[in-house]
Amino acid sequence: MLTFSACVAGSFSLGAMAAPHIAPSALNAVRFALATLLLGAVVMMRGGVPRAALTAPWRYGVIGALMVAYFVLMFEGLRTAAPVSMAAVFTLTPVMAAGFGWLLLRQHLSRRMALALAIGGAGALWVIFRADLSALLRFAPGRGEMVYLLGCAAHAIYAPMVPRLNRGEPGLVFTFGTMVAGTLLLIVFGWGALRATDWGALPGIVWVTILYTTVAATALSTVLLQFAAMRLPSAKVMAYTYLIPSCVILWELALGRGAPPLAILVGIGLTVMALLLLLREG
Repeated sequence: MLTFSACVAGSFSLGAMAAPHIAPSALNAVRFALATLLLGAVVMMRGGVPRAALTAPWRYGVIGALMVAYFVLMFEGLRTAAPVSMAAVFTLTPVMAAGFGWLLLRQHLSRRMALALAIGGAGALWVIFRADLSALLRFAPGRGEMVYLLGCAAHAIYAPMVPRLNRGEPGLVFTFGTMVAGTLLLIVFGWGALRATDWGALPGIVWVTILYTTVAATALSTVLLQFAAMRLPSAKVMAYTYLIPSCVILWELALGRGAPPLAILVGIGLTVMALLLLLREG
């Protein structure tokens, strides 16, 4: 999950730079298709897809739909929201994952984990409302953040649904099935955007983003997330995402896009504190 957080962080900064130039459904259809080919090649080299994994293929459709919803809404949100704010919204997923984990798997929270989620959620809200207490009291987040919050809800359901629907398939095979389903959904959903995109006129940052998100933020991160989801409670899996806002700040600095307001670092500090509490769990 630490590696997952580092991989995902880059997609916020790069995605914000690419979002104005291409429709979210078109970008994600291409990255999913490429990631599916990449994973498919790895699966074939490791023995292929066992016949048992083809049982109840609707399972891959459910997981794939959750992935598609998350990624499309993420890039839609990046059209109007800052990468650091978006990353902070993502840190609300542990709280949602804890709720879905209880509903679907009856996973319970310890007092330490509940305290950590509360601290992390407070830190995320501080960043989302840009350290503006009056905006928090008015509950006036930006449109991009609210769009992405819906995507994060889909991501939170994803964590407990993986162990719920997995029937013993190897993680790589289950991920491949999920990616195939997600690719098909995106091609159908985004066919109009795919045809309308002038692929030859796209700036280089779009292709850099597609390449990065294909390898690091789609194929690799999905394998890592499903591996972790089979071994850790849902809330703990998502809790590692508290590192993402800090990683995004580093990405923003590295890309020369500037640092966020100093007051926002208070919220980042709270999310890191939450992660440390969770790492001490058990």
